[in-house]
Amino acid sequence: MNERTERQRERLDAHVFVCTNARESAHASCGTVGAEETVAAVKDWLRERDAFWTAVSVGTTSCLGLCSEDGVAITIQPRNTWYSDVTPEDVPELLASEFGPTADRTDDPDDP
Repeated sequence: MNERTERQRERLDAHVFVCTNARESAHASCGTVGAEETVAAVKDWLRERDAFWTAVSVGTTSCLGLCSEDGVAITIQPRNTWYSDVTPEDVPELLASEFGPTADRTDDPDDP
């Protein structure tokens, strides 16, 4: 086992987690309302700005507790920001508000 905390902290400014949980029930789940398309939109937006896997990484996750029929749940860590009802069309505006339109603001603007 190797602890890699410092290495990752130096390499990454943020990690975007997109819920892709799909459940077989009558209740809504991110996996059934466009999760894969939303993950692709996040990755594409970051790639277009050369920020994917350099300053910002992207991962999928199970339930974040914000299930909706209107879109998926996303959290950005370590900023501790949470979004629900996100669609692929929302991704450019959401990421631009978090990271700046050219992803040049990857550090948390609220972190001194």
